Amino acid sequence: MFKVYVLYSSNYHKIYIGYTSDLPNRMDSHNIYSKKGYTTKYRPWEILFTEDYDTKKEAIIREKQLKSAKGREYIWQVVHDKYKL
Repeated sequence: MFKVYVLYSSNYHKIYIGYTSDLPNRMDSHNIYSKKGYTTKYRPWEILFTEDYDTKKEAIIREKQLKSAKGREYIWQVVHDKYKL
């Protein structure tokens, strides 16, 4: 089982899109353990939403869709709806 996940940093108004087979460990990596990279700059991250997929290939395809212009538009609409921005 793979998860596509979208993170949101309310402190910096940033999003991050990824996929993993171990979400709790991946969240620790984003919020605690990583020493460099994009996600270290905008901590803390919270999970905006996740989607489950049976295969890695399906998860990668969906991740790419969410990273497209239309996908990011959809994600920002979720942010605005959830946080009443």
